[in-house]
Amino acid sequence: MIKTVNLTKIYTTEEVETTALNRLNLEISEGEFVAIMGPSGCGKSTLLNIMGLLDTPSSGEYYFLDSETSGLSESELSRIRKGNIGFIFQSFNLIDELTVFENVELPLQYLGINADERTKRADEAIERMGMSARRNHFPQQLSGGQQQRAAIARAVVTGAKLILADEPTGNLDSGHGKEVMDLLTSLNEQGTTIVMVTHSPTDAEYAARIINLLDGEIVDEKIQADLKA
Repeated sequence: MIKTVNLTKIYTTEEVETTALNRLNLEISEGEFVAIMGPSGCGKSTLLNIMGLLDTPSSGEYYFLDSETSGLSESELSRIRKGNIGFIFQSFNLIDELTVFENVELPLQYLGINADERTKRADEAIERMGMSARRNHFPQQLSGGQQQRAAIARAVVTGAKLILADEPTGNLDSGHGKEVMDLLTSLNEQGTTIVMVTHSPTDAEYAARIINLLDGEIVDEKIQADLKA
């Protein structure tokens, strides 16, 4: 599903040049659950943004679903991103003025799906996350765990093949964090590919493969023999 070849990302200012990713080579197969770890500034979020077609490399190649994407226009990247990739953020990124239902429905509007189908699919995603009782609540009326459940419903409502999660439990207590990780595990067991950036060794243990980055390079990789139940 994902392949990078000598992927490099350099940020340049008037005073300094920073290499966020340094000729990184990586492959992730469909259906995997991969955790990416490493210290702050090691390139984790940059890699996730390129995987999600939110950023482009300075050099090298990025293949998504067997298509090389690094030379595509923003409109072409957006077209591929919609419906294929869902995002889960540490800060939830829900729109305060919209209800849970409206937040979850929004990606379907961008895809031009008709109102009846949007309602059906949004309600199914909300129910799947155990949030039906909070369907008409606004984000500020929800706990952190409930907000992240709504965010996951929004990420999966399009039937995305790939979920990119950036510190998905970073703003949650351990109990709600475990609930979110169990949900991600369930999604993966149903066939969704998940790539998660995390600082948490506990969260990383849910993944089948752990990749450690340092200074924009892969320095270690671990295949999990025994996953959490």
